[in-house]
Amino acid sequence: MTHDAVPTATAARSGTAAAATPGGSPSRAPSTGRLIGIDLARGLAIFGMYADHVGPAPSVGGALGWLMEVAHGRSSALFALLAGFTLIILTGRPQPRTGRAGRQAMGRVLIRSAVLIALGYALTWLDTDVDVILACYGMIFVLALPLYRLRAATLAVIAASAALVMPLVLYALRAAGEGGGWADAVVARDPLARVTGGDGFVELFVTGAYPVLTWLPFIIAGMAVAKLDLTRPGMLTRLALSGGALAALGYGGSWLALHLVPGALSAVNAVTAGSSAGSAWWSDAAGAPSEGTPYWLLVAAPHSQTTWSILGNTGVALLVLAVCLAAMDRSAFLRRSAAPVVAAGSISLTAYVGHIGAIKILGADELPADAALPVLVTFITATMLFALVWKRYFRRGPLEHLLHVATTVPSPSPTPTPALLPPPVPVPTPVPTSVPTSVPTSVPTSVPTSVPTSVPTASADRRAEPKSLRPPAGRPVD
Repeated sequence: MTHDAVPTATAARSGTAAAATPGGSPSRAPSTGRLIGIDLARGLAIFGMYADHVGPAPSVGGALGWLMEVAHGRSSALFALLAGFTLIILTGRPQPRTGRAGRQAMGRVLIRSAVLIALGYALTWLDTDVDVILACYGMIFVLALPLYRLRAATLAVIAASAALVMPLVLYALRAAGEGGGWADAVVARDPLARVTGGDGFVELFVTGAYPVLTWLPFIIAGMAVAKLDLTRPGMLTRLALSGGALAALGYGGSWLALHLVPGALSAVNAVTAGSSAGSAWWSDAAGAPSEGTPYWLLVAAPHSQTTWSILGNTGVALLVLAVCLAAMDRSAFLRRSAAPVVAAGSISLTAYVGHIGAIKILGADELPADAALPVLVTFITATMLFALVWKRYFRRGPLEHLLHVATTVPSPSPTPTPALLPPPVPVPTPVPTSVPTSVPTSVPTSVPTSVPTSVPTASADRRAEPKSLRPPAGRPVD
């Protein structure tokens, strides 16, 4: 959802196929199946967020409860990673756009970011129970845009560094802002806070449900993935193994820390007013802390904004993405079977905004708990049906089309260069048949002193001409 907010597979195909190496030769484009896999992953992320917003609570237990728990938090992380992939598509993949094309691409991304931020606050004003993530995405696009020319390895290092540092910065800022202090002073002078009626940039970067500081690593990780050559043999396998390793490191490291650091479990239990800290290494069941404690940095709950959670959620996102890419690339049967989810993923911005509007209109966030599963199934089914019908006639979703129009600047017609003009066609000079080319057509008015003053007669000229140039007998000479 980002966005066209996230270009669809069709848009990605056109953008990738048009890209060229610096030498001017077209670079190898990923296959259609792999690009459809991006939309499949995006569709799964959308439906995972549906489950988070209107689905049953994980406390229902069983397979359904486990599935709902997996969807919580990790779906939005997958969505953020795919947003980073989209950012690279918009700015040039596999080769970044440079020169005028690069400046135009950056301008389009900035316009897109402004639209997403405005749309995010508009959805927030609907006052549903949904924590809207669009404003966070829009701001992260602005911050990550200067990195779009970097190589995959460099982006991976930056993402890992941000995952290590940003949670510490966020914890320190939140601890320093408790009870007012610097946060109130910034909000009082923040123009965004005055426009939106909230806490403005403080909420966007620090105190909100999706703080930019700790969601930035997901976007950069997605940018790094987009820089990879996904057509190389074994690349998807390495991507899946990397995702599995990160997930094991994030959730396993949190479990070890909570059980090996003395007092960690009891401290987390104390700030969450519960007894579920034992599952805080992977579950949101512990909830949000009521006050700051450094032990909270050891948990890996999906919305905990810690290093462990970023590593674990990124690993799950990479694993899901690799499976989706491989499945769509290798099996026509799976492509046909997943077509409804792929269609929903290709209009992800429309699907995301639409479901929040539906929650507001239908009051879905106020329904009893036993209605959650039917509501979730209805939302998912309606989205897939709408997407299938719409994509049958249109390339982009409704909001995707409006966003495309808003960010498309008509370019002037290119002026052909001399090198591209066709060579001039030589025009043969006609040779007169009545006047020989060696005879002047006019008689000089002045006669040189060294030349006889008498003008040669026509008969004399005719005797001097070759016979091949003489006119036929009886034809007057011009």
